This record gives sequence, C-alpha cells and structure tokens, in this order.
Amino acid sequence: MTGGSSGIGLAVAAALARMGTGVVITGRDEDRLRAAVERIGASGTPGGLLAVRADVRHAEDADRVVQAAVEHFGDLDILVNNAGVGRWGSVSELSAEAWAEVLDTNLTGVFHTCRAVLPVLKRRGGGWIINISSLAGQNPFAGGAAYCASKAGLNAFTEALMQEVRHDGIRVSLVLPGSVATNFRGGGGGTGDWALQPEDVAQVVVDLVGHEARSLPSRVEIRPSRPPKKG
Repeated sequence: MTGGSSGIGLAVAAALARMGTGVVITGRDEDRLRAAVERIGASGTPGGLLAVRADVRHAEDADRVVQAAVEHFGDLDILVNNAGVGRWGSVSELSAEAWAEVLDTNLTGVFHTCRAVLPVLKRRGGGWIINISSLAGQNPFAGGAAYCASKAGLNAFTEALMQEVRHDGIRVSLVLPGSVATNFRGGGGGTGDWALQPEDVAQVVVDLVGHEARSLPSRVEIRPSRPPKKG
C-alpha cells in the first residue's frame, strides 16, 4: 500500500488488515507512519503489519519496498497505489517544481511501483494492482491543471497495463473517487456530511479483491450519492 499513512490509503490498509491480509504501508513522514501503525493495529492485524518509509518518486525506493514486503511476508499479491499530492493554481502561477512534484508522485510513482512488483506477481502466477485515481482525471477544472493531468495520465497508464498483464493472471483495476472527506483539499474534496468517507473507497478495494478469478472489474467510479445541488 503506497501512501498508507493517512486518508484513503490508511482506510484501505485498515480494511485489508481486518480481512486478515498482511499489510505493508509506505509514506514519506516517519511520524505519520508510526501513527498509522497504531491506528491500524488498534483495528486488528491478524495478518501482520509492516511500515516502510519511502518516496515512490524514486525507483530505488519502490524496489526497496517490494523487496521488504517479500522478505517480511514471503510473498506479495496485492499492490494498491494511493500515494498522491495536489498543488493548485493557474498554469501561469504554477511553478515547474510544483508541476514536477505532482506528476512525479501521482503518475511516475505508480510506474515505479508497478514495474517493481510485476516480476513478483508474474512469478507467483497472478495478483492485483489497484490504482486510486480521481474523477478529476476525466473532469478537469480551473486551478487543477497539474493534478488533473496526473490523474488523466494515471487512467491511461492503468488501462494500458491492464491489457498488458491480464493473461499473466494479474488483474489491474482503476478506482475513481469523487469528493472524499479527507485532509486533501483544493481538488474537489468534500467537507460536509454529503461527501464520501475514506472508508467508502476502502470498501471498493475490499470488494474488488473478493471477485472470482474469472472476473475483472477494471474501472470503478464512486461518487457521493447526494451532493449539494448547484444553483
């Protein structure tokens, strides 16, 4: 689980742990990782839990996480890519550094982790890769050029990867949430009772991995059922 120290990633990690799945979470902040381990541990982790400080923008970190997971648990069969950042502002105001951070994390980071995990999944004869995108990837908005571009790229990358590896027994799915009540602000996040909760997205992931091997739900959109009316 990349980006498993807060928000959607933390909720997904906790949900998988409650299923009895051994879970590896990653993040860039050591303190937030420790706090996440305490929260997930409180929910019960019969399968075991490992936290690895890593930055998926770097290929060597992605390789290290996969190696640590295999060494700790003896195998790896599910990768959930959730690490993400948002930098907001018009194109004329956005710095090159901010643009690079968003694309390197939200898109290139997924490439690094997928490339690192594919040999493991192929060797074991299959598994899951689930990439958490956003409806912003298909519904661009002003002030979100970098974020929307990164998610649109992630959508295309995921669908291409799905077609490449499906005959290896590797199922690749794309989850596109709408407004979710997290600390991730500026990109259409919701703050009211109407918004999705991280646990709602986690439930989608749990449902996906429960599908029979013959079934591949390759794309799931989830949005609030009753958002505020416009106008």
